[in-house]
This record gives sequence, structure tokens and C-alpha cells, in this order.
Amino acid sequence: MELRDLELSDFRSYEQVAVALEPGVSVFVGPNGQGKTNLVEAVGYVANHASHRVASDAPLVRSGTDRAVVRARVVRDERSTLVELEIVPGRSNRARLNRSPLPRARDALGVLTAVVFAPEDLALVKGDPGERRRFLDELLVARAPRMAGVRQDYDRVLKQRNALLRSAGAAIRSRAAQGQAPPTLDVWDAHLAEAGSLLLAARLDLVADLAPLVAKAYAELAPESGPVTLAYRSSVEATQGETSDGITALEGGPSDAEALALGLREAMTRLRRSELERGVSLVGPHRDELVLELGGLPAKGYASHGESWSYALALRLAAHDLLAGDGTEPVLVLDDVFAELDTERRAQLAARAARADQVLVTAAVTEDVPSVLSGARFVVSFGRVDRVP
Repeated sequence: MELRDLELSDFRSYEQVAVALEPGVSVFVGPNGQGKTNLVEAVGYVANHASHRVASDAPLVRSGTDRAVVRARVVRDERSTLVELEIVPGRSNRARLNRSPLPRARDALGVLTAVVFAPEDLALVKGDPGERRRFLDELLVARAPRMAGVRQDYDRVLKQRNALLRSAGAAIRSRAAQGQAPPTLDVWDAHLAEAGSLLLAARLDLVADLAPLVAKAYAELAPESGPVTLAYRSSVEATQGETSDGITALEGGPSDAEALALGLREAMTRLRRSELERGVSLVGPHRDELVLELGGLPAKGYASHGESWSYALALRLAAHDLLAGDGTEPVLVLDDVFAELDTERRAQLAARAARADQVLVTAAVTEDVPSVLSGARFVVSFGRVDRVP
């Protein structure tokens, strides 16, 4: 897979810009605040339909305009595809493939696959569990775009079930007595268990595939420390066990969605009173955690700054290796990374990145980029992107 052309209209700081790319390494150099990260953010947005920097789409649209457009031409197996995304805050995005409108923007997922590593990824190790859940879910969608629908179904059911829990709990409290939950809650329990079991099964299988790749990547980046391990901690407690890899599973195996659905239903039944009192769903994939350990201890709180950087890098590099192993090597994006690394880790990362088919690198100064990453050079300044002859 190759990203050949990238065009932005009213995206972030760019009124209009077009960049022609090629296989191998492309380095974007310029002072901070000139728009380097905006370029690679657009690449990640085409791949994931989400930004690695912000949670909402509003900041992606240039000030004073009401929409942004990102176009990318992707070549895979000698076939060229033009994907266009129109970003309109507060409304559903629209997508086109080869100028033809798609029924849903998510139907464009999978045209471009990219793995982005940026300073914000330190939150994968030091941040809240939601950061790690998002990492897993975005990787699930990159691996199987149909999972975007599973995620949306789960989020929709969760929102509706939480609304019912709040209204039912308030009604019970207003009667100042032990009331009964509405019968419709059982229906939403079933819906949540069904959607949640599919997401949970996919996450468990993903962690099982990802764990050895993370361990390998970390050993290459920081051989002096470690080892690292990954485990998935589920909020489901019934019939719970542990696999040899430390990954939470239920009877029937990690990917047995039927067993997982049963476990979710049983956990919801046990927690019914607490859920009504608090007005939120207390069990399900939205409460789960990807546990990162370094040398047998939780990475969060115990890993040094350098170790945390290496762990976050290992997660992204492992994601790249996993997707490449599935048959399509993704574009690797390294956004302002090398300045944060010491000499040894910088060399290790550069050696790994140089083996990728296509790499996009941003840096404030050329000296931050190791010489092994030779290739096209672009200067980014005041909304212009010029290739160095």
C-alpha cells in the first residue's frame, strides 16, 4: 500500500495544499507551529476517521469555514483509489471513492491503513484506561473495517441503556421504596450483552496476537529493560479464568462470543441494584482495561519516562507489524518523535522504520532525523509545503 497524493482544503491551518508522495521515506521539516503535524494528522484521519490529537472534529476545520475536505490517492496492488472525506462538525461526515458518494463515511475505512506514532501516545502508557481501549478499537477497525459498525452498535446500545438506568433509578428513589426495574431493562441487557460480546471477543483475540509483537518490539528498542507483557482485564467476573498469557477469558475460550455474552448478562444481573443507584452501566467493554506491565510491575506509575516512551513506541510498532502480517503493510507515520529519544533509542527506531515500505516523518530540524532515514525532504512553512530538490 502506498499513499501517493494528499490534498487538504480548509483542514486545520491549511486553506489549500497538495503534496505528492512516493514509496520510501518522506521527511517534513519546519519550525513548530508551521503545520507539519497537521499534514500527518490528515493521513491518520483518512485511515481511522479520527484524530490522534483531539476527540472532536471541530478543531480540524479551519477557522472561519464550516467544513474541511481531505483527499488521498492510495495505490494497492497497482490499483489507484481516490478517497475523499468531508468533515462537517456537528453532522455526519461524507465520503467518496473515486468521486462516487458512499452511503456512510465508515464505508471508506480500509482504503488507507496507517499507523501513527506521536507525542500524544505517551498517554497509552501513562493515561487513563480509555486511551488504551481506543488504541485497541482503532486497531480492530484497521484490521477489519466491519468492526466500526460493531463499535457504533455497542456505543448506541450503551447510551440508551444508561438513559434507561438513570430514569428508572430516579423513579425508584422518588418513591422512597425498593421498586422494581422496568421490564424493558432486560431487553437492553440482552442488546448490550450481544453487542458487547462481539467487541470483547475481538479485543481478546487482538491482544493475544499483539502481545508477542509488543514484547519483541520493546526488546529491540530497549534491550536493557523489560520484559513487557500485555493482559486484558475484563469487567466480567462470572466464570472468569486466565489464559497462559494472562489474558482474561471465559469458559469456551477468548473468542467464544456466546460464553462472553452469557458472562455479561450474569454480571449485569448481579450489579442491577448498583447500576440503578448510579445510573450507569458498570459492566462491559467500556469498563475494561488493557494492562501494560514492565518487569512484572504496572508500567503506569513504575516505568521511567524513557521506558514509557519505548513502551508506547512498541505498541505502535507492534500494530504496524500485525497489520503487515495480515497482508497489507500500512503507512508508518512518526510525528515529532526523534527529538524526544536518546541516541540509542533513536537509532533503534530509525532502523525499524527504515524497513517499512512507506514512512512519513516530521521534525523541527533535519538533524533530529537519523541519516538512515534518507529519502524525499519537504520544508513546511507558513502554510506551504515545498519539496527540497
